[in-house]
Amino acid sequence: MNAYDEYMKQVVKPMREELVEAGFTELTTADAVNEFMAEAKGTSLVVINSVCGCAAGLARPAAREAVEAVKPDHLVTVFAGQDPEATVAMRGFFEDVPPSSPSMAILKDGELAYFIPREQIEGFPVEQIVTHLTGVLEQTCEK
Repeated sequence: MNAYDEYMKQVVKPMREELVEAGFTELTTADAVNEFMAEAKGTSLVVINSVCGCAAGLARPAAREAVEAVKPDHLVTVFAGQDPEATVAMRGFFEDVPPSSPSMAILKDGELAYFIPREQIEGFPVEQIVTHLTGVLEQTCEK
């Protein structure tokens, strides 16, 4: 591993841990994504994590707060820019949606039910993102 890769691994460690500590499972390889998706029954929240400020200040805090109110069956995350194969594999399951990070996908039995792109995260108050995500999770988890 070169110095840059090692540096980035250390920089993103707390960004990864923030979601893991909230109960999310990190999918770091394409195989892990494919295995998860092959067995994903019920409702899943997928957070496409990122190193940007809107991920740190908005997306991750909103996801953590929303799942305290409404708990889907599965919580998973891939990290754009850090785990490229996993991210590409996950995005392949909702390929009609342009790549966006951070973003959140709500899946029902492995099928995309709703997508929140970066454009609906960046520039919005965290409370509004929490309300948006919580509302979608409530509707999706009830079905």
